[in-house]
Amino acid sequence: MLQPPRAYAYIDAVARYGSIRKAAKHLNVASTALNRKILELEQEIATPLFERLPRGVRLTSAGEVLLVAIRRSMAEMRSAASQIEQLRGLVRGIVRIGCAQSVASDLVPRAIAAFQDAHPGVQFRLWSGVTSGLVAALLRDDVDLVLAHDPPPSDALQIIAEAPQPLCAMMRPDHPLAGRASLRLAELQAFRIAVGDETFQTRRALDDAMHRSRLTFEIALEASSVEALKTYTMATGAIGFQYEIGTRREVERGDLAVVPLSDVPLAGNRLVLACRAGRLPPIAAVTFCENLAQMLKKTS
Repeated sequence: MLQPPRAYAYIDAVARYGSIRKAAKHLNVASTALNRKILELEQEIATPLFERLPRGVRLTSAGEVLLVAIRRSMAEMRSAASQIEQLRGLVRGIVRIGCAQSVASDLVPRAIAAFQDAHPGVQFRLWSGVTSGLVAALLRDDVDLVLAHDPPPSDALQIIAEAPQPLCAMMRPDHPLAGRASLRLAELQAFRIAVGDETFQTRRALDDAMHRSRLTFEIALEASSVEALKTYTMATGAIGFQYEIGTRREVERGDLAVVPLSDVPLAGNRLVLACRAGRLPPIAAVTFCENLAQMLKKTS
């Protein structure tokens, strides 16, 4: 595997960890040696790259400019190494994918397992989070691909595939609303609800819809975990909110029922597979992306 220049790895690690000591531990080098190398680089370009703080370091403006170039170069080296492997007739390497929590426990792990059956030489790094964090990670080149709900329009994103994914009300199968074909938010006011915190894409969409409709709800639980919301919903008569794709296992087991919300702002949501525009991902990521796009089409 092609390795980036040591100086690149040093600057990237210090910026990522915000601490020379933590970066040195990650790189398995002495912190004094790492600090000396950073000082040498700063002397070489005649400007500080990091601001020394009481607890750690922070990039200067010059450091931020250099880091963008370094990470772009490191990403291009990974892509080149992957293409060289392809010339040898191999699909190998590491695929780094960021995905929404709704697909992190089912769809994406199944896609990875199926892909590795055919390409056992490919390793994966899977990170789950909210849409804003996923997009930020993609633009930093921390991941090769993202599968996220409704990323905001951006010239920096190249959309590869997408599938409609309306927001649903999730509840126990014995809930009085469980048999409905669809629901409006106004019909849920009589019930306690469980919602994600303010980092959730679903929470922001719900808050906006509630505000425009002048609706108020009794929020029984606010949580930062999708699994916590599911468990609470199954244990109580409260109504939670989740995309349909994120509840399929529980619905198949008979633990949950889901009903699509028909309110206009909530019914047109999408699950989007994207990479960073202008950057060619490693061959292994491109190949996996094609498989994942096919699986995504089957969900719609």
